[in-house]
Amino acid sequence: MSSSIYLIVALGALVAGFVQGLSGFAFGLVAMSFWAWAVDPLVAAMLAVFGALVGQLIAAVTVRRGFDWPTLWPFLVGGLAGVPLGVWLLPRLDVPLFKACVGGLLVIWCPAMLMARSLPKIQAGGRTADGVSGLLGGVCSGVAGFSGAIPTLWCTVRGMPKDASRAVVQNFNLAMLAVSFAIHLAAGNVRLSMLPLFGIVAGAVLLPVLLGARLYAGISEAAFRNLVLGLLTASGVALLASSLPALAVRAG
Repeated sequence: MSSSIYLIVALGALVAGFVQGLSGFAFGLVAMSFWAWAVDPLVAAMLAVFGALVGQLIAAVTVRRGFDWPTLWPFLVGGLAGVPLGVWLLPRLDVPLFKACVGGLLVIWCPAMLMARSLPKIQAGGRTADGVSGLLGGVCSGVAGFSGAIPTLWCTVRGMPKDASRAVVQNFNLAMLAVSFAIHLAAGNVRLSMLPLFGIVAGAVLLPVLLGARLYAGISEAAFRNLVLGLLTASGVALLASSLPALAVRAG
């Protein structure tokens, strides 16, 4: 494995760790905007799940947001049903399609989050809709550690207060990532050859997560969110640009 791979893995983990520590989510999305260019999809997915889990464990200690079981449980039930499906899908994704899925998720989700303040609040659906949001988050968690994207957007369009939303997403992410990593271990997707990369991710994530969590209280979350989502949208466009030509050749 070339030294450039180690550098890319470390850089992605550094940036993603800081974003996760500050915002409470998006480790996988940020990291994949670096890793999807050069790292094998299965390896990148395992690193994303592992790195996001490490970051969530650190953030859970440094930025505590409470535990609202009546609100949280539908998300957890849906997520636990979705994780095995995501794990099943992962080995069946090829590289161009993998990049297109990552890029498409970034391009769709990030602008939606930017516009979320102007979207009408959705009151219908109740706990069933919350469970569906959790199900989709669980699938994304099993695929590549993207557990927080859809539940975060859903909590936003639900009109949840910031702290209530963070409490749901932070606890949901921690549970889904732990289950995802355990299932990947049992399925044999985590290999001994990946251990050096796991070590790099763990080491690279620690300080940025702590720094992001420390800055969380003193920086405007809305302004930082807009900056991060804008950068992620650009990353998604770049990933789509790199993958769609190959997919178009296949289709032709």
